[in-house]
Amino acid sequence: MSRMQLLMLGGMLFSMFFGAGNLILPPLLGLQAGADAAPATAGFLIAGIGLPVLGIIAVALVGDIRQLAGRVHPLFASVFIATVYLTIGPFLAIPRTSTTAFEMVKPLIPGGDSFVVAAVFSVVFFAIAFFLALRPGMLSRILGRFSAPALIVLIALVVGAALFAGIGDVPAARAPYDGNAVSEGFLAGYQTMDLLAALCFGIVVASNVKEHGVTDPKKVTGAISVAGIIAGVLMAAVYCGLSFVGLSMASSMPGATNGAEVLAASANLHFGAAGSVIVAAIFLLACLNVCTGLISCCSEYFSEVCPRVPLPVWAAIFAVFSCCVSLVGLDSILAFSAPLLGALYPPAIAMMVMGLAHSVCDKSPRMWPWVVLSTTVVSVIVALRDAFVPDMWIFLDALPGADMGLGWIGIAVVAACIGALYSSIEKKRA
Repeated sequence: MSRMQLLMLGGMLFSMFFGAGNLILPPLLGLQAGADAAPATAGFLIAGIGLPVLGIIAVALVGDIRQLAGRVHPLFASVFIATVYLTIGPFLAIPRTSTTAFEMVKPLIPGGDSFVVAAVFSVVFFAIAFFLALRPGMLSRILGRFSAPALIVLIALVVGAALFAGIGDVPAARAPYDGNAVSEGFLAGYQTMDLLAALCFGIVVASNVKEHGVTDPKKVTGAISVAGIIAGVLMAAVYCGLSFVGLSMASSMPGATNGAEVLAASANLHFGAAGSVIVAAIFLLACLNVCTGLISCCSEYFSEVCPRVPLPVWAAIFAVFSCCVSLVGLDSILAFSAPLLGALYPPAIAMMVMGLAHSVCDKSPRMWPWVVLSTTVVSVIVALRDAFVPDMWIFLDALPGADMGLGWIGIAVVAACIGALYSSIEKKRA
């Protein structure tokens, strides 16, 4: 592929990953991490950029997410893939688009703090998204040419204004970054959900490369890797800039609980009322675009799995369900997302690593179920504890790295050894 084709592929990857969640998480991280913003941002970049790019490559190497998860077990593949689609869809990502958009529009609406106003906004938002989800080409033609560039320009303006204004006194890190900032930043990167998304659309990127006449597997992987680096550099610039915006607001709004209000406050501080209007308009367009795409994507998947229910019915179900979830508010959605993503990310990371090394792991096929299933069990147990009884000690807390949310890694290593040994014994018996 030519340099221009690689740049275009990298830009496509960037646009596929870039959504509302990618905008609201780094500012809150910078604000809460304070003096430890640099190491916290580094951890966030590893999870928010490194893992998704590697996930794209892993899926490209094995074929698609069904072939990757199917190496564990067909039933596991069905359950895991459905859970991933529900998570990046109606459980978290779709409702988050509405609540994020409302957070940015709320200051401009009389009585914006009213639950009735929030409910009316959500109903109208999802009604429009449902209409467009059945006609996805319409939104792409109308908004695709200017919404993303306008959003990038806005981010550049907000970040540039924050850099120009400088930073006053930087406060000390506060929870959860007052412990191990790197690991907490890494866990915060889970909430982008980009690794889960990467597992779903990795095959799309590989197909795009092959459409340019690249068929050699090594060259396909090489092209995807280069495009991933390009997308990663763009995302890193955005994340670092937004984290700096949060850091610059740390002393003036220490009680902020989500990145949307941090960005809105920064824009209002530097650009006055005009800044708030521009931010609200761009976020509304961006969130509506993402919401429409997610409803369409999830509806298409489940209409294939369950063809008796037509796609428009699935779209209506997801729109109505997401509308109800969105009414709990952005803070509650973000709080709920942490344990759910904590349960999904470890097995996703394990499959990603094994997918990258599939030529080795496939020689010991028992490694796949041993590693992924044991990782899943550990992560689900910890996630349930974190969701319902966060202060309770469990035996898994004694694992190395458990205090950083990484205790599952040791279990995965042991399981890999057991799976390899089991496979070796089976080969000898055969």
